[in-house]
Amino acid sequence: MPETPLSTLQGWGRHSAQGRERLGEDLERISREVHLSRGLGRSYGDASLPPDDQPDVLNTRFADRLLRFDAETALLRAESGLALSELNRLFMHRGYFTPVSPGTKFVTLGGMVAADVHGKNQHRDGNFGDHVTSLKMRVADGRVLECSPEQHPDLFRATIGGMGLTGHILEVEFGLHRIPSQWIWQESRRIHDIDEFQDALEEVAPDWPYTMGWIDCLARGKTMGRGVLMTGRWADALEAPSRPPKQGFRPSLRFDWPAWVLNRLTIRLFNELYYRKQWRQRSSGVVNHESFYYPLDAIGSWNRMYGRRGFTQYQCVLPREAGRGSARRVLEVLTARGGASFLCVIKDFGREGRGVLSFPRPGITLALDIAIRDETQALVDALNEQVLQEGGRIYLAKDSFTRREHFEAMERPRLDEFTAIRDRWDPNRRFRSAQSVRLLGD
Repeated sequence: MPETPLSTLQGWGRHSAQGRERLGEDLERISREVHLSRGLGRSYGDASLPPDDQPDVLNTRFADRLLRFDAETALLRAESGLALSELNRLFMHRGYFTPVSPGTKFVTLGGMVAADVHGKNQHRDGNFGDHVTSLKMRVADGRVLECSPEQHPDLFRATIGGMGLTGHILEVEFGLHRIPSQWIWQESRRIHDIDEFQDALEEVAPDWPYTMGWIDCLARGKTMGRGVLMTGRWADALEAPSRPPKQGFRPSLRFDWPAWVLNRLTIRLFNELYYRKQWRQRSSGVVNHESFYYPLDAIGSWNRMYGRRGFTQYQCVLPREAGRGSARRVLEVLTARGGASFLCVIKDFGREGRGVLSFPRPGITLALDIAIRDETQALVDALNEQVLQEGGRIYLAKDSFTRREHFEAMERPRLDEFTAIRDRWDPNRRFRSAQSVRLLGD
């Protein structure tokens, strides 16, 4: 049969590469032939894109079967292509929810492991990888094996947060959490500057399982980092409506917005309106879990608002020991260089991830969505220099522009351990991505 021609594959930020997706339900069979797995393509940069000399990728989204579920222990085993949206549809009305959810439900279990995703409850429940009990994988020498904290523990730790560079994840086993309803009790309040934000996140962490904040990153001076702090917990039976939440109309962007639409003026206007929307100092009430967890999922193809050049998300963690002013110093670099972020999120991290290269550590994380312009590389360079001074690091699932020297400086000595594990399991670097070529020199 003739070989399928190359096509354009993209990350969610519109970063692209030429490649071929191999689709099918039998991951064990297809995984013999390809060198990178890819799910729904929601990593923002080039993490799920193939390198130029290995264009074939395994797309897992058709391998989405539930394999085993124990209602007593809430332990679930499923194929790696199962999407979180489908998991929610099947289990939420039965009283179960994923232990950790990222900001989108359009992500596969394999992607959640590879990126070791975190959510609004990181300060309390850690990362998704903290709840994974076992993985079924195909490794570089062709074997299909189980790995866990007891079996091949080095491979297990390197795979969690390893961005697909240790092998194909075929099956995932993890524990669900029981929930009393499908509704969230949410409280929100205005925050007047970034220093108050850092203090407030630490203050509410012991009492609230879910915390996050939206920041107006264009505000300067005394109001720099003003925003809205949102805290939440599952609503109990007395608080929640008796009916399940309704699935509302989900519009979708049908075309790429012109590049001029998102500029400092329009972003400043949006930020002002969003801040003023919280017209009370504090408010509370029951909300749909979809609007709490996945506000951006309400608009299909929302990434098209950034135009054809796309966007990058710069997400960093600033360690607790960097002190109260660390987030302010990063925002000062952003504003001094004219950076305008349509979406800026702040969260509190409570502990280190279990994966060798897991992103979180105790401290504050900032996530900035930045439309790609000619000056974007210089902006990311400057942000990375500041994050290095703070002792922080960046999130690989979002990165598109970090230079190898900055990444290596952030990740020593963890990178040495990760490289040693790859040397044992994949000495010839069978598993590579465009990102690993850029950051690791693969």
